[in-house]
Amino acid sequence: MTLKIYGIGASRTVRPLWAATELGLQFEHIAVPYQGGGTRTPEFLAVNPNGHIPVIEDFRPEGKVTVWESMACALYVAKVHGKADGKSITPATVQEEADALRWSFWTVTELEKDALTILMHRLVMPADQRKPELADAAEQRLRVPFKVLNAHLQAQSQMGLSYLSANRFTIADVCVASVLAWTTSSDLLMSEFPAVKAWLDTCIKRPTFASSRKLA
Repeated sequence: MTLKIYGIGASRTVRPLWAATELGLQFEHIAVPYQGGGTRTPEFLAVNPNGHIPVIEDFRPEGKVTVWESMACALYVAKVHGKADGKSITPATVQEEADALRWSFWTVTELEKDALTILMHRLVMPADQRKPELADAAEQRLRVPFKVLNAHLQAQSQMGLSYLSANRFTIADVCVASVLAWTTSSDLLMSEFPAVKAWLDTCIKRPTFASSRKLA
């Protein structure tokens, strides 16, 4: 069997790359950047007609499985290629499975757009193209979901649990932390929500995150 992951670490592709690296999987990384037209070639559009990264191709005995959308890719890697042994990032119980689904979907709907705005207008874009007022507004909107996440992490801590879903790092943490890593430049959010900051620091300091980000 061969697992192929299309994309680069400095993009949403970090999510399935991080999941695969956490699991110690052997996979083929096909570096397709999101800039320069690489996702619009006939060859790539045959893999994902939407023209976006990441994409997974999983060549299995029963046939090839194709997955696109970054959260779906990460969840797929954990579910299909991991072991539900209560030790890895793979959900081991129904509750952990539910947590992986709800937190990853929540991240896309409640966090991702504003987190990306902060990243782009605080760090990534050339200084003369940044619009600080857009980052400021995004920061204010994010205070609402950050409050939800902070309360959840505080409740987890009171039960002796260090992560989103269990007392171990799981795919739920991969999915949420991969987006919230874009917000670390926000002094307001990092100071106002200390439980989020402490958890996020723990997640993104994992060597697997750094190594996945470097894949280009």
